[in-house]
Amino acid sequence: MQEAIQPKYYQAKVICNCGNEFVTGSTKKEIHVEICSKCHPFYTGQQKSTSARGRIEKFNRKYGITG
Repeated sequence: MQEAIQPKYYQAKVICNCGNEFVTGSTKKEIHVEICSKCHPFYTGQQKSTSARGRIEKFNRKYGITG
């Protein structure tokens, strides 16, 4: 491995718009993100499943599936 052509590797601080900060490895010293695991609806359990339920019910009615 040639040292002269390899990018520098840092302990990068990741900063989310919600205020959450954590450290990871990257070639950048600081990374700004819009959404993270602390504020994403999938990870927080606040996702809206009503639209999914509606699509499932529509599929079941369309194909005559009773459950």
